[in-house]
Amino acid sequence: MKTNLLYVGTYTGSGSSRGIQLFQRDPESGALRHLAEFEAEEPSWITFDPRRSCLYCVNELLEIDGRPGGGVSSYRIDQETGALTFLNQQLTLGGAPCHLCTDSAAEFLFVANHESGNVSMLPINPDGSLQAACDVRQHQGSGPGPTQTSPHAHCTVMEPGGHRLMVVDKGIDKVMIYRVNAASRSLVSADPPFSEVHSGAAPRHIAFHPGGQFAFVNGEADMTLTAFRYDGSGTLEQIHYVSTLPDDADREGVSTAGLEVHPHGRFAYVSNRGHDSIAIFAIDQTTGELTPLGHESSGGQTPRAFGIAPEGKFMYVGNQNSDTIEIFRIDAESGLLEHTEHSTPCGAPVAFLFT
Repeated sequence: MKTNLLYVGTYTGSGSSRGIQLFQRDPESGALRHLAEFEAEEPSWITFDPRRSCLYCVNELLEIDGRPGGGVSSYRIDQETGALTFLNQQLTLGGAPCHLCTDSAAEFLFVANHESGNVSMLPINPDGSLQAACDVRQHQGSGPGPTQTSPHAHCTVMEPGGHRLMVVDKGIDKVMIYRVNAASRSLVSADPPFSEVHSGAAPRHIAFHPGGQFAFVNGEADMTLTAFRYDGSGTLEQIHYVSTLPDDADREGVSTAGLEVHPHGRFAYVSNRGHDSIAIFAIDQTTGELTPLGHESSGGQTPRAFGIAPEGKFMYVGNQNSDTIEIFRIDAESGLLEHTEHSTPCGAPVAFLFT
């Protein structure tokens, strides 16, 4: 597959973007050059299959063609140019799908449906197209916060070993844990069936350390980052949690959004919407404990998501409400960010995927 490409998922309701954007990335300066746009409706999260022959996106909608629920779309990738060819779309059987991933064998796609608080499982055909959903697991419960009156599945990630699916649900302060039964084409509650996050956090995303022994979860509602130990057995053991905001920051109208662990495993980053910043943390490689290192302005409004290039030199921050991608250089020793002075127009950028 061609290297140094960047796919960007967007919100299309604003009218300035019509779908998935494709950029060429300069590996020395970090600068972006726009190559193409591929039409898609509300493609707010995107992922590759393990072979990187196909790209999948959610269609973050409440209904499609009068049918309730959002959608997920599949595309074949031209390995020379990066161009996307639409294959098909399926319903997710849940409202406002916002995150998705595949298993390591590219047999199934898993989708988190935010409004319905459930997770969908869709079989993947040999050509990369999708079959109709074969299983849907509904979450139950609520949390103490105003955004937690019902379940809200927000993230699907396969554990590093590839045996369990982690589904972060911000409505119930839990990471739900499933095993994939390929024979019955179903999701089965693992043992344990979930790990709890502290009450009122409204957990949004989970990211594993490259070594697999630690995991990190950001709290959308209380602006925290929680560190967990992970031994591969399915149990997340909380170490501690820290604030993503400066002590004197105004918390009104602020929420966390994106979460990334640096490819080298030494640093973690969280975006703060409203405060419009990226919080920077050092990760202790022995204990997994987090040390706050500071904050960097996102350079725009509402940094919903950001991406770290595979070599770890650059961070691309999508400012949803100011329609820009701001490009930062990452200091390899300190983990701190420095703006490169490169800023790229892009309508409501909210998801990043690198080749």
